[in-house]
Amino acid sequence: MTGDAIFRVDMADGIAVVTFDLPGSPVNIFTAAVRDAFPPMLARLQADATVRAIVFVSGKPDSFIAGADAEELGRIGSATEAERLSREGHALLDRVERSRAPVVAAIHGACLGGGLELAMACAYRIATDHPKTTLGLPEVQLGILPGGGGTQRMPRLVGLATALDMMLAGKAVKARKARAIGLVHEVVHPAILRQVALARARELAAGTRAIPAPQGGRGAQAALLEGNSLGRAVVFRKAREQVLAKTRGNYPAPLAILDAVAAGYASRERGFAEEARRFGELTQTPVARELSYLFFATTAMKKDPGVPGTAPAPHPVPRIAVLGAGFMGAGIAAVTAQQGIGVALKDAAHERVLAGLRGVRDILRQRLDRKAITRRQFADQLALVHGTVSHDGIAGVPLVVEAVFEDLRVKHEVLRDVEPLLPPHGVFASNTSTIPIAAIARAAARPERVLGLHFFSPVEKMPLLEVIVTPGTAPDAVTTAVAYGRRLGKTIVVVRDGPGFYVNRILAPYINEAGRLLDEGATIDAIDRALVAFGFPVGPMTLLDEVGLDIAGKSGAIVREAFGARMEPSQALQAVVRAGRLGRKGRSGFYAYDAKGRKQGVDASVYDLLPTGRPRGDVPAAEIVQRCTLAMVNEAARCLEEGIIASPRDGDIGAVFGIGFPPFRGGPFRHADALGVARVVEELEARFPGRFAPAESLVQLARRGGRFHPA
Repeated sequence: MTGDAIFRVDMADGIAVVTFDLPGSPVNIFTAAVRDAFPPMLARLQADATVRAIVFVSGKPDSFIAGADAEELGRIGSATEAERLSREGHALLDRVERSRAPVVAAIHGACLGGGLELAMACAYRIATDHPKTTLGLPEVQLGILPGGGGTQRMPRLVGLATALDMMLAGKAVKARKARAIGLVHEVVHPAILRQVALARARELAAGTRAIPAPQGGRGAQAALLEGNSLGRAVVFRKAREQVLAKTRGNYPAPLAILDAVAAGYASRERGFAEEARRFGELTQTPVARELSYLFFATTAMKKDPGVPGTAPAPHPVPRIAVLGAGFMGAGIAAVTAQQGIGVALKDAAHERVLAGLRGVRDILRQRLDRKAITRRQFADQLALVHGTVSHDGIAGVPLVVEAVFEDLRVKHEVLRDVEPLLPPHGVFASNTSTIPIAAIARAAARPERVLGLHFFSPVEKMPLLEVIVTPGTAPDAVTTAVAYGRRLGKTIVVVRDGPGFYVNRILAPYINEAGRLLDEGATIDAIDRALVAFGFPVGPMTLLDEVGLDIAGKSGAIVREAFGARMEPSQALQAVVRAGRLGRKGRSGFYAYDAKGRKQGVDASVYDLLPTGRPRGDVPAAEIVQRCTLAMVNEAARCLEEGIIASPRDGDIGAVFGIGFPPFRGGPFRHADALGVARVVEELEARFPGRFAPAESLVQLARRGGRFHPA
């Protein structure tokens, strides 16, 4: 691939317009071919005395530069090689920054990672006000840090605190926010981006417009904290404390970012050297390996239509009906309206419909308050949702999402009511979390059009969506449901129908084992602390309180009925459910809560309900982790055997995005590979004799020394 095929140069009155258009790729990324072609192209322009300024634009319709080639990063074989690549990037962008002919970045669409690092090296940056224009350094999400000078240039441009806030979380900002913090100099309509960029390039070349000085952290507080070494020390200390509190030391990249940024305040040379060194180290860590795996797995899933073989095209879904205006129904309606899809929100009583509409408004209001949407977008999205107690607005919709009470009789009534109103290709989707789809479909005249859409709560925050299918579900119904979920921005896992489906099924033994630990005298907070230290966002006891002990009790009864003794809830869990404790929503669970629902600590009176009474408190954290996580791994393997999930990849994604399995461990199947499958089998046989026989797939893999994923 030649440089001319990647970079097209057009001259206009001494301004070189460089169009970056990587052949064969939907987005521009920094591949090896791009890195080879960039230096000679830039050298030619800088050596040409007729070139007075340079403008970088993208040849892609909705993307500026999406960053580095993640596949190539994954093939880097050593820290030394990765460090060398970082140093080469530094040298190249230093030439852009010091260019004789000032360089203007004309940004439309995603400007991420190395793309933003290039833009920050330019003298002037213009971005469009299009919704798809976002700017950020997301490398931390892959377990690495920005390796092209990002840790050095961003703090100088936007200030230390703002830069750390963006880099440590991998945040991306819209164009107007980027302008407000000093990341870009100007925001324009997409139609005039090229025109304005050429005008600014001419002004910079003629000296009639000065190259703007970096704004850094503006304001008195920023000057106090960032303008001197003592103030910066406070910022770094607080940032480090926050990182450790959030990650518990499980993610090395945020700490490496802090070190690289701090080094840059000592000297430019030291900062760039530290960035390159830490970049090299991080690429070879297990955390980066697992986070990269998740990146590629989720990227691949975005192209998966949800059915094997040749997939039928999904039917368009310009509007839907949501049946049930409760908490879940309102959440589904809100995230649907955010994508410009009309929603008929139906319930049997006017007061419930009004409560649902208030719930939709509150969700959208939160986005408005965070400035994620404008007031006009807020009004437009809210207007897409209309409430009804009749069938108005339901006739002819291609998709109905049922979110009524978890009662099979009620779901059958709803299905019989609305099915005649649907077109021949219409899909009836139940948001059930416990009832088998086949049981719901028995009431349908066209059971092949019935499937499950298992949203997780709260809908607007949880990224996973399980699409549940039966052997008879029509392929076009599946592809329509998958396309709809993907349009909502959800990560989609298609699972086969069965009690608990996938995510709730693997969660059940994990929760039950935590309960057995309570039976044996472990303390509530010790169990939670151990699993949070392992990497879960919350411990199992806290999770039960958050979900609601009544709901957990019903779910537990369903899987117990389906799978027998190995899913028997512990005596402790059964006792707490029988006591009528509801968890946070009832301000009484394993923990105590104040009037506003804030957790106050373990409710010691719970121990009076338990079979052992007051706890011993001497169960080692390692045993807690091992027992709970291996129970989950074993059930995930059983789901794979039974075809509930199609692949270990789907099982890993479902666990990470559905129940917060630690991303840096990759998922239950990646975790089993890391431990060694033979060791998992040995531990299951030792820890769970007579209760948790190892899944047959684990036994077979252990015998032949195999793995779920390629090494």
